[in-house]
This record gives sequence, C-alpha cells and structure tokens, in this order.
Amino acid sequence: MAAARPARPARTAGSTAGQARPATGSAGPGASVLDAHLAALAAALLPYRRAEELLARWGGELAHRLAAGGRLLVAGNGGSAAEAQHLTAELVGKLRDDREPLSALALHAETSALTAIGNDYGYDEVFARQVRAHGRPDDILLLMSTSGASANLVAAAHAGRAAGLRCWAFTGPTPNPLADACHDTLAIASPDSQVVQELHLVSTHVLCEYVDRVLPAALAAAGRAVAAGAPDPAVRAGVEVVLDDGTGRQTEAG
Repeated sequence: MAAARPARPARTAGSTAGQARPATGSAGPGASVLDAHLAALAAALLPYRRAEELLARWGGELAHRLAAGGRLLVAGNGGSAAEAQHLTAELVGKLRDDREPLSALALHAETSALTAIGNDYGYDEVFARQVRAHGRPDDILLLMSTSGASANLVAAAHAGRAAGLRCWAFTGPTPNPLADACHDTLAIASPDSQVVQELHLVSTHVLCEYVDRVLPAALAAAGRAVAAGAPDPAVRAGVEVVLDDGTGRQTEAG
C-alpha cells in the first residue's frame, strides 16, 4: 500500500468554518415534526446558496474529465451510499435529456468486492482498495458523509490523492477529517444529518445539470484533441491477454 501523502487544507463552500449557522425562525417547542424539520431545512438554505459557484465549477470540470475518457468514482455509507448511487445513475443513465452514457461507479455497490475486502483487510479499507484498483490519474473521486468522520472514506481520500485522483467531498459542517483529506468540499451548514443529506441530494441534481450544460462543448474539445493525434478518449486502458489458438498464431483479447 502506498504511503498516504499529507492532505492539503480543503477549500469548502456552503458552511462557515466549523460552525453551522444557528437556526433562525425556529418552529418553536410546540411545533409539529414536519414544522420542526422544515425550520431546520430553511435555516440551512441561506448559507447553502453559496455553493452555487462551487457546483458550477465542479460540473464543468467533471464534464471535461468524463469527455476526455476519465471516470467518476463515488462512495458513501448508509444513506450517503444511496445518494452516491443516485448520482452514478444520473450520469450513466440521464438526468433529463438524452445523451451518451458517462462513466461513473458507486464503489459501495460492488458487494462481493466490498465484503471480500472488509473480511480480508478490515472495513476501513473497503473503498481505499477499490480506489487503488480502479482509479487512474485525473479521474475524480467524490466521497459523501454527513459527519465527515467516516474512517473508510478518509482512507479512500488518501488513497485517491496518492494515485493522482482529484478528490471531492460532500459533508456536513467543517472542519472535519474528510474535508481536510480532500481537495475540495461542499459542506452543508446544518447540525441535522437529515438536512445535510437532503441538501446533498439537491447538490447531486445541480451538479448533474452543470455537467449536462458543459458536456457538448467538452465532447467537441475532446474530439478536436483526437483529431490532432491524442488518444481516443472513448478508449480506456484495460487488460490485454495474448492467446495461442493452437496453430502458432497469437490473438489478443481484452
């Protein structure tokens, strides 16, 4: 296992450093469950608007990297795992309008690999080992955690940086270990993990909207690069196996 490089301080958007803004306009002690939940969500929405610039930048970068043959790796635990898988479904499938599929993998959905790695190496390694297996320089790794303290996600971030991936995080309020381990973080300013997850879902949709906006130009730029002699971005390096068909001739597979 490669030694993890020291993490650079992360840039964050959507929260103040280390503190969630206090809930204003509280629903009060006699409020219903719904009113109390909506009050917490409303308190987080105002600082969340500052995430627009970050999501636009991420969407543009992701579109160009995917168009150039890169891949998005995503992971999370529990509810964040479901949200991460939601994101990959939008990219491999579509958000709204039809387009070509984009390469995105939810690492927690690889159940046989996940359980084998957990059994043999421990649960903290279930994502990091997959990142080392699948990630290539200039791929993007997006890690989702409401607390930002999940050891297996922090280990994945260190593995991603060591392998040359660009590492992003969706978290709750900063500072937190995952934000510190990633290049960029979208941090939701709420102490309520349910509100954090709900705004992570909004962020997923907005990120995909920006990808779709930028993708046509990104694909055109990638096409021009291929015409100029660069490798075809549609071809991703894999494993080549040389076979002898019994006649002395060799064929390639893979």
